[in-house]
Amino acid sequence: MAATSCPDCMSWGLLFGRPRCAACSGFASRGEAGRCRSCARQVAVRKQHCRLCWVQARAQAAATGTTAESILPGLRYQQLFFSRMTAVWDRRPQPARVKHGRRGGPRRPDPPCAPPPPVAWYQPALFQARRDLTLSKARDEDAQGDNPWLAWARHSAGRLGEAHGWPRKTRLIVDRALVILLTSHTEGDVLRYSEILPVLRSRGLSVERTTEVLDRIGVFVDDRPSSFDLCLTSKLSPLAPGIARDVHDWARLLHDGGPRSRPRNATTVWNYLNRILPALQEWSNRYDHLREVTRDDILTHLETVQGSQRQTIIVALRSLFGQARKNGTVFKNPTSRIRVGQRELGVIQPLQPQDISGSIAAVTHPADRLVLALAAVHAARPGAIRRLQLDDVDIGNRRLSINGRTRPLDELTLQLTQDWLEFRRLRWPGTANPHLLINKQTALGTGPIGKNSVAGPALRGQTATLERLRTDRQLEEALAHGPDPLHLAEVFGLSQATAIRYANSARALLEHLWETTPRLHHEPTDPPPDIGAPKP
Repeated sequence: MAATSCPDCMSWGLLFGRPRCAACSGFASRGEAGRCRSCARQVAVRKQHCRLCWVQARAQAAATGTTAESILPGLRYQQLFFSRMTAVWDRRPQPARVKHGRRGGPRRPDPPCAPPPPVAWYQPALFQARRDLTLSKARDEDAQGDNPWLAWARHSAGRLGEAHGWPRKTRLIVDRALVILLTSHTEGDVLRYSEILPVLRSRGLSVERTTEVLDRIGVFVDDRPSSFDLCLTSKLSPLAPGIARDVHDWARLLHDGGPRSRPRNATTVWNYLNRILPALQEWSNRYDHLREVTRDDILTHLETVQGSQRQTIIVALRSLFGQARKNGTVFKNPTSRIRVGQRELGVIQPLQPQDISGSIAAVTHPADRLVLALAAVHAARPGAIRRLQLDDVDIGNRRLSINGRTRPLDELTLQLTQDWLEFRRLRWPGTANPHLLINKQTALGTGPIGKNSVAGPALRGQTATLERLRTDRQLEEALAHGPDPLHLAEVFGLSQATAIRYANSARALLEHLWETTPRLHHEPTDPPPDIGAPKP
């Protein structure tokens, strides 16, 4: 944003899109339009003098010890200045003013520094009884007691809010929540999420920020059930108890990992489970345990599916019965010697220009436009885009690091990055989040944005999604530079199999284009006859 001059006070600085500086805007809202008696300009005046003359008169009055009203009639010149620097001219001692809040009362002082509560002996509870904190009527005046846990929590909240850039409203909300929860807190007490949620939600207070502070001082217990467990229980409820128990242990092992198996992505677990659920429900109508399932049952179900769905089902059933065989719940693996087969991969097709134009027109937010450019130009996955940090963007050297691979920053991505950084600076000036992309939820913390926030709503219903744009960019590279798997693996960091697939698709598209392109010049099959040659 370029600096310019204010038309009223002629000060030089940033106007932030306003017609005049902030001080002149406030002066004009309280004054009226007219002609200044000192400089004879037609601007906003108060007591028949403009703000520029008032500033000059106050500066001279501070130097001579007189009043500004006595200097205004004889004022014939003005000293130009920079914006937001007129306050340093007035060196006269001002009386201390009492800061007031929104409702006119004295402003709440910042919490004083407090040490951690001393560790002392206490009688542990015989059993943990659930408390009803919704009946708590603690108020701000109750917080003036000598409760060391409340003092330590308010001090920790102040430090955490300063580190994460919390605005004043968030700090006041968290402070009020701490007063409600910790006024009568004693050594050994813990606060559970199920107890905190109803009392804070009923008062419109922030649950997430309050739990951050409580977890920081060590009195918070997160007793929320896992969303994976809840969804898994609902999916397995129609199955027989014996089958559901083995499937539950297998899904948990895939999700959490084990001594000899690495944890899988939740999307992979749900994909496997959703594919085999119809077969499991059919077997639950006839059997009580997986040990009763035979090889013929599996082959009968595989006859109803084909293609990639059949291969996924075979892989999932092999994993399920293999784990049940290790646990000893089945005596024999019925999926043994059932061949998966070679998966036939189709040719990746490029996007049409109208599809790309539709996605470009659908995104208007600076963050969404930057995400679209990262996927369409640099072939970045949504997960890699979410993990990008401010240190990964080097504006000066025009370099960008995605998943540890440094690449040059093109002109389009550079401009969109600068637009987003300017929007981020104006929208959340005090945030401490190191990630490049943030929103109103993550601006108060240090974590990345959610999966649904990566241009999801803007591209909903569009053909050219982020994944299709990333695929189209890699295919375009193979078409432009030749179907070379080594080149694709070096540029985008692809695996061997993925690079070969893109190269094969590009080779098939180029061969089809050569076959369907009409030839403009046909080579003659026989040489043209020589007219002047004698006949044999």
